[in-house]
Amino acid sequence: MPRPPILPVSFYSRGTLDVARDLIGKLLVHRTPAGIAAGLIVETEAYIGEEDPACHAAKGRTPRNAPLYGPPGLAYVYLSYGVHPLVNAVTERDGFPAAVLIRALEPVDGLPLMRRRRRRSPWRKGKPEVADHALCRGPGNLSVALGISLAENLAPLGGPALTIEDHGRDAGPVGWTSRIGISAGQDKLWRCAVIGHRAVSARPAR
Repeated sequence: MPRPPILPVSFYSRGTLDVARDLIGKLLVHRTPAGIAAGLIVETEAYIGEEDPACHAAKGRTPRNAPLYGPPGLAYVYLSYGVHPLVNAVTERDGFPAAVLIRALEPVDGLPLMRRRRRRSPWRKGKPEVADHALCRGPGNLSVALGISLAENLAPLGGPALTIEDHGRDAGPVGWTSRIGISAGQDKLWRCAVIGHRAVSARPAR
């Protein structure tokens, strides 16, 4: 059986905005004992350097944000508001803090598993089932659906469990907008998303 087309480290050791754009259409895959879950990346956000007020490195290096400083090609997973695990791909050169937040996926494989995981989430109790296209809409939801937690922090994105792969899929035309869900650095047009895609958090401008 041929090896899946996993992105090499050289893919990530480039400018973060280039990586954010080129991750669109790639497949994020998580292999666990419960099964495989995967989705096509349709929305990303870039966070670049200590001068970026929205980047976790804005106040310098700490034990929490140390993965941002490299090496590239690793996962940086942290808890947002102490609850939601968010997964990022570390970029650029070793020692320079930068990463791409993966914000939304189009579910591709393991939808029943994704649905069970979302159903078990504490904040889903009493709420109706979400549509397939919404299973991985938003960075916290996609991590829950794929079973990504703090255990994947510093995991290589080349596997064996967590991979980003290039299957030659075209997700559609993309647009750039300001980043969302942040209180600083909103002037930077560093959010990239597939225009009009139902899994995207909000429709981007052209």
